[in-house]
Amino acid sequence: MVEVRPIPLAGGTAIGVKVELPKTRLVAIATPAGYIMCGALDVRLLDDLLGERRVVAGRALGVRDFDDLLSRPLQAVTRAAERLGIRPGMTGRQALERLLAVAGDPQAPVGPRDADDASA
Repeated sequence: MVEVRPIPLAGGTAIGVKVELPKTRLVAIATPAGYIMCGALDVRLLDDLLGERRVVAGRALGVRDFDDLLSRPLQAVTRAAERLGIRPGMTGRQALERLLAVAGDPQAPVGPRDADDASA
């Protein structure tokens, strides 16, 4: 079963997606600027193999539903998320509200360039 629902937050509404799979489930909540997800998210893969995409994402562990994802601390975040002020230890709600603020600010840098590739 797949569940998609709006997640009201300070600053706007995110979209929650829950997918029930055999012996597991995937839970994610997305904003226009980025997303957070359950422990199935491979942050290192996003940074190391897909770094040029500058994916803004965070992972929380022990997540079974949307409420868990909102209340649990992020265990890992991508480099692009860190550049937007998303940090490990923030709750999912705090991270999403930051992402909504960034998405709503046309002057905010969404997925800014790394200092390493500023010469590219």
